[in-house]
Amino acid sequence: MHALRFLPYKMSGVSTAPNQVWPMSADTNALAISLFSEVLAADQTVRNALGRVLPKGMEISHFSVLNHLTWHDGERSPAQLAQTFNVTRGAMTNTLAKLEWAGYIHVRPDWDDARRKMVAISPAGRNARDQALSDMGPMVSKAVESLGEDRVREALPILREIRKHLT
Repeated sequence: MHALRFLPYKMSGVSTAPNQVWPMSADTNALAISLFSEVLAADQTVRNALGRVLPKGMEISHFSVLNHLTWHDGERSPAQLAQTFNVTRGAMTNTLAKLEWAGYIHVRPDWDDARRKMVAISPAGRNARDQALSDMGPMVSKAVESLGEDRVREALPILREIRKHLT
């Protein structure tokens, strides 16, 4: 991760060559570093806490795929899932192989294009996802209660916007 973010350099309303840049102000840079430090620390804390409550053998990536397939009822291709989670196709293939081995998903050929596969959540996968959500419930509820529902609602749009700017 870069400590400085560079912005296009403009002087007197005239832009210089596109590859010339200047750094943010020191105050803005310190704010950006603080923001990303907090986001990374929160990410690490949440991953550790989730890792402790997920069913044995289930990883966060597995839960994320099962949760996505539950919310977006129907089938997805491995390429669509890789794009959704911003991972390589190889990484998604590895995750899907583990989920299929555990019986959490069904993988079938795409009837329209035999080169592709389609993925759907199985009843066992839906049960495992539901159990994981149930196990996470107390931890998530405690966090929302300690922050307050209104503050959480206020934070969500900001977090979504940050995510969108980074993808």
